[in-house]
Amino acid sequence: MNFTDFGLHPDLLDGIDAMNYKTATPIQEKAIPVILEGKDLIGIAQTGTGKTAAFILPVINEIIESGVANSTQALVIVPTRELAVQIDQVIEAYSYFTGVSSIAIYGGGDGKEFAQEKNAFVSGVDIVIATPGRLISHLNMGYVNFSKLRFLILDEADRMLDMGFQPDLMRIIAKIPAKRQNLLFSATMPDGVMKLARTLMNSQPITISIALSKPAEGVTQRAYVVYEEQKLALVTDLLKDRRGQRIVVFCSSKASVSSLYSKLQRKNLSVGQMSSDVEQDQREETMLAFKNSKIDIIVATDVISRGIDVDGIDLVVNYDVPRDPEDYVHRVGRTARAERKGEAITLVSPMDQHRFRRIEKLIDKDIEKLTPPKSLGEGPEYSPNARRGKSTGPHSHRPAGGHGQHGRKNPAAPGNREGGNSGGGGQRKKKPGGNNRWGKPKPTGERTEPGRDGVQ
Repeated sequence: MNFTDFGLHPDLLDGIDAMNYKTATPIQEKAIPVILEGKDLIGIAQTGTGKTAAFILPVINEIIESGVANSTQALVIVPTRELAVQIDQVIEAYSYFTGVSSIAIYGGGDGKEFAQEKNAFVSGVDIVIATPGRLISHLNMGYVNFSKLRFLILDEADRMLDMGFQPDLMRIIAKIPAKRQNLLFSATMPDGVMKLARTLMNSQPITISIALSKPAEGVTQRAYVVYEEQKLALVTDLLKDRRGQRIVVFCSSKASVSSLYSKLQRKNLSVGQMSSDVEQDQREETMLAFKNSKIDIIVATDVISRGIDVDGIDLVVNYDVPRDPEDYVHRVGRTARAERKGEAITLVSPMDQHRFRRIEKLIDKDIEKLTPPKSLGEGPEYSPNARRGKSTGPHSHRPAGGHGQHGRKNPAAPGNREGGNSGGGGQRKKKPGGNNRWGKPKPTGERTEPGRDGVQ
């Protein structure tokens, strides 16, 4: 379907057209009519499918049509500050010509930011995107008015439950109107999320499931079977000829991020790092440099596996095999978004082979196994079902099958279905302006109160 087929408000269509989007993704095509009809919705969709626009566009449309200003009509609850900022930017882009206002509410920061958030609540803001802990802090102060709230959206519900937010969610839900439209989005649907949905929904919800737990078709997936001590030389070799590409290298711990970042810096690669050990100001500066192509590579923990929203990421490297197979899908989902092309390479050590096999079973795909270049020596045999002790070195196993080619750039077209930095703002009027009229900065990352808004 084209976006013009949904019957959206002309001012909203102007914003969509300005972003040069014409055709809806499958989740948008199925979800937008359901939301416009006022029905509760459960959407099962992974990152990169266009799910943010799937709920944001109809919500903006209904806020415009209501004619009500200076009252919060929609509340979006998310697990991390990164995702809150991303969704706020999406709203700014699509609502540029509509006058619909929004603000991201998240933990961390200083008293000035808290005051700016309070001012938004008191002055009236159409859409609030919030992490649970920070929102409760404002609710406890007594000035938050949700009496005209019409929409409650939970995004990445599975991750919120994994991070222990269910008690906070119940406290928030108890403070908002019982008569509302509920939208729940999740990449997976475990029992806990189903139970939450039953608690949340006022009526029989419509369930839409799109491409559950599988990377996008446009991702070329490969794996190198290597010893742990071969990883640094291999990743350096993989990255050295990719200047000008956008690359994210995922590590499984903050210590690994710091170590690999320092080593790649010494190799004269254009690199930054992202983890909760990095100060907020530095994280913001790093992400801005990455978005503006001033650095080519970000080494990061899973702190950005679901939240980063950067146009045209060419390559994702899993320096460590993620502990949870679902995390692989979210890491790989950083590239090949909205039907574009991308590449994902995973370095699989002997101790990680069983874990990698679990990933292959989850996505129902045998990922091509490559051997390291001859200059690095032989790699281990790929035998994920074998019992393994400590890795005994690069010459203790037979080489794996496959080819030692690295592959060149797999171009990813610029642009992103869920991105955008334009601003809307203020009242129900067409004039474009600054959406974020409270002057709150737009950080990246998610360094927040421990145990509340998520620290990686």
